[in-house]
Amino acid sequence: MEKLTSEKLPRPAGPYSHLAVAGGLVFTAGFGPQDPATDAVPDGIQAQTEAVIRNIERALTQVGLDLSHVVKVTAHLADLDDFGAYNAVYERMFPAPYPVRTTVGSHLLGILVEIDVVAALP
Repeated sequence: MEKLTSEKLPRPAGPYSHLAVAGGLVFTAGFGPQDPATDAVPDGIQAQTEAVIRNIERALTQVGLDLSHVVKVTAHLADLDDFGAYNAVYERMFPAPYPVRTTVGSHLLGILVEIDVVAALP
């Protein structure tokens, strides 16, 4: 098993790694929309969803993967009424065939969306 943290990703908000590799799978921490260089958070669900997915892409590149390797997505929305706007960005950014996905409403601290994924190593 390998656990990784990268300066190319937003700083962890607590004592955890960005990625864990085990049993042919890559597990990511939950990523928010923070810019890795500035910690800035964009306004609106669409911009935040895109920023989160870009953070996931950056994380996966740390182990030579991309979004096409994702098999499971868990997404947390601060407001489930944002689902349509979130889903439009998700559909545009993730390649088909899409990973399995769970989307739930969650109380998030200062952000509108957080996503973690499980990806399969080739």
